This record gives sequence, structure tokens and C-alpha cells, in this order.
Amino acid sequence: MSDKAELLEEVATVIAPKKRLGFAYFTYTLLTLTFVGMLVFPKLYIQQQIYFKSRAIYKLQIEYNTLKEENKIISASVESIKFKNQILDTIF
Repeated sequence: MSDKAELLEEVATVIAPKKRLGFAYFTYTLLTLTFVGMLVFPKLYIQQQIYFKSRAIYKLQIEYNTLKEENKIISASVESIKFKNQILDTIF
């Protein structure tokens, strides 16, 4: 019977009701989460700003390339009109 009693006592210590977490543990956890947040938030903010700026730059780059192509087309049109005017001026 003594072995059984010892075994029951050890089981009772393992299955003992859980201790409640104290205020100090809660404070420590809150401070740790705050510290981690202070380290992570600036990085996320900067990455988000870089992303939005790169999107704006990409849009401007597309507009720039489009305007360059339009400029080439208009310049070619102007050159053809100038050429036609020079030929017509020499005929008359």
C-alpha cells in the first residue's frame, strides 16, 4: 500500500491545480509585446511607404514612356509636313 500511496502523491503533485499568473507576469508580457511592436512597426511602415512610392514611380515611368513615343510620332509627322511644304514651295 505504501507504493500505491507514494504513486498517488506524485500524481497529485503533477496534476495539482495550475497556479494563476500574477500581475508581474502580465506586466512582463505586456512590456515584451510593446518592445517587439516598437521594433517591428517602423520596419513595416517604411516597407509600406517604399511600396507605394515605387508604384507611383512605376506609373510615372509608364506615362513618360508613352509621352516619349507620342513625341516620336508627332516629330515624324512634323518632319513629313515640313518636307511636303518644302516640296510644294519649290513647285510653285
